[in-house]
Amino acid sequence: MNISAKKNTVADPVCGMTVVPNETDIRATIDGETYFFCAEGCRKSFVENPQKFLDFKPAKKKGLWCRYLERLEKASGGKAIKCH
Repeated sequence: MNISAKKNTVADPVCGMTVVPNETDIRATIDGETYFFCAEGCRKSFVENPQKFLDFKPAKKKGLWCRYLERLEKASGGKAIKCH
């Protein structure tokens, strides 16, 4: 459970919507970890196949410029490059 600093909110692992744990009864516990959901449909999808949502990896960036930026970030370790 990743609680944000804003009003103790968490992200629904299925749709990404912001959820306040104290204000919802829609939750599921998988392997001792409690997850909160915005709707019963999201909870149902998660319970049927939790690994689909827990192992999510963002799509690889496409295009010459995006690949250049990825290489630049890797080369600099994510730090801003100083020209002087």
